[in-house]
Amino acid sequence: MRTVKVLIVDDHFVVREGLKLILETGEQFQVLGEAENGQQALSLIEEVQPDVILMDLNMPVMSGLEAMKVLKSKDSPIPVIILTTYNEEELMIKGLALGAKGFLLKDTSRENLFRNIEAAIKGETLLSAEIMERVIATRENQAQIIPKPKNNLLSDKETFILQCVARGFKSKEIAYDMGISERTVKAHLTNIYNKLGVDSRSQAVATALEQGILKI
Repeated sequence: MRTVKVLIVDDHFVVREGLKLILETGEQFQVLGEAENGQQALSLIEEVQPDVILMDLNMPVMSGLEAMKVLKSKDSPIPVIILTTYNEEELMIKGLALGAKGFLLKDTSRENLFRNIEAAIKGETLLSAEIMERVIATRENQAQIIPKPKNNLLSDKETFILQCVARGFKSKEIAYDMGISERTVKAHLTNIYNKLGVDSRSQAVATALEQGILKI
């Protein structure tokens, strides 16, 4: 079994220790390091070369978002999973735009933690339905200040597929639900990326949220 090397980045010692203890119950995970802020994280990343990063958003010195911007500018292949609390919807959308592979509430279950890390390692974007519905609901409540798209960029089918992606469904599950092939779903996703000017599921969801395209 391949060992997955994890870097935990959070300014709260209790959160780091809690996640570390959970991860240590899984034989496939190894916590290589911990950081209190984004600046420390960037130094550690160079040193330990983790397979996945668990990244808090709000931290002193350098925030998680700022660290993610640096990683993106360097075309870092290391997947980042955002550690979040409630009432951070706007920050989560920005994290998605920077390529985050998913979100984890800091009090998440062992099963959910392991599932998200395993998905990220495979290059998948795993978005919790509970969290995404909260993010989308926040956007809808702010509808009066969100610029609406001048025209309908996405077809009804493309919008439906992106809604499914935002709720955490995989291409295979979407294909089954729609009665089409998985290959067709992936073709639609490629069209969605081209129309929105993005290159990943997370960025597509973030852009659609910014433009008011996604609805619950």
